Amino acid sequence: QVQLVESGGGLVQPGGSLRLSCAASGSIFYAMAWYRQPPGKQRELVTGISKGGSTNYADSVKGRFTISRDNAKDTVYLQMSSLKPEDTAVYYCNANTIDNTYWGQGTQVTVSS
Repeated sequence: QVQLVESGGGLVQPGGSLRLSCAASGSIFYAMAWYRQPPGKQRELVTGISKGGSTNYADSVKGRFTISRDNAKDTVYLQMSSLKPEDTAVYYCNANTIDNTYWGQGTQVTVSS
């Protein structure tokens, strides 16, 4: 049974930092990613990482967010810095097996003073 367990969300002031983690289990995972869904908006891709470590980022987070993964632990991380109010959203972990895609439960990130 595949499980994705996220942690690390919370409330942070503008300019602050947060680190999200997502531990995956139950299969072999290839590409992993973080998506977010701001209030009243559609879910959007934030960043992704291949099993080999290649990364891609949405223009809105380039230079501020860093994705990384520990393949031995099947865990993906999202280091977020210089956070802005517009980064407020529910953040979802996404992990792909050879024939399916899975989602975490989501973790709330709120950037506010």
